[in-house]
Amino acid sequence: MIDAAMPYLRCPVCEDTLSRDGERSLRCPRGHSFDIARQGYVNLTAGRSPHSGDTADMVTDREAFLAEGHYNVITQTLIDAVRPKPGPILDAGTGTGWYLARLLDALPGHTGLGIDVSKPALRRAARAHPRAAAALADLWRPLPVADASIALILNVFAPRNGPEFRRVLQPGGQLAVVTPAPDHLAELIAAHGLITVDPDKADRVAASLGADFTVVSSATCRRTVDLTAAETRTLVGMTPSARHVALEGLTAARVTVAVDVTLYEPAEGGS
Repeated sequence: MIDAAMPYLRCPVCEDTLSRDGERSLRCPRGHSFDIARQGYVNLTAGRSPHSGDTADMVTDREAFLAEGHYNVITQTLIDAVRPKPGPILDAGTGTGWYLARLLDALPGHTGLGIDVSKPALRRAARAHPRAAAALADLWRPLPVADASIALILNVFAPRNGPEFRRVLQPGGQLAVVTPAPDHLAELIAAHGLITVDPDKADRVAASLGADFTVVSSATCRRTVDLTAAETRTLVGMTPSARHVALEGLTAARVTVAVDVTLYEPAEGGS
């Protein structure tokens, strides 16, 4: 699937175009070369990334939990909200590619590119959908994507880089951002000391997008889900809280799933 993404991929060193250089690498006209992993994703970091993202265990737990369908409400809210122009979809912070794959199922005329810093996640994202490519890249750095090439940016529980999102988005393109609402997983936070949702989260999201974007619509999707003990463990295990919360002995729970889905468009006069 890397070949379909080639028209809008760019060299992270010189920003020139990329093309195939054999089966296992891409190369730009200036000779910068980038390896394609055997699982299918391409490494476009141009050097060592300062962080490695989700661990293999976190990725395994995320795939298992999402497969149970408890977050399908998020996927459906996204599908109902977006109306992308023709062109590729960029999933910025794609993880396993779960949300991108479901969106591509609903939008058969589109292709997708998932970007993440986690190699274990990208091994799955590269195979998440026949119309999705995957690349190792840092969202905090300039994205290896051509100017004004992307129809829709998907950003689910991931960092936001407002100036870069604006740069790669087509005129009239859309940015869909999913963030936890204040009561998201409140029961598990209270019972097990999970990382809490920042009460200033909405303000920080607005600040991260700055003058580059304008809100088109916003919706909060909320539902209560009943989890088995195994599902509770995989849910906690897929979050950053897994690094400090003991996963043994977690029990069945009734949990609130609550997220904000906000749709943006490029602001007039932004960077």
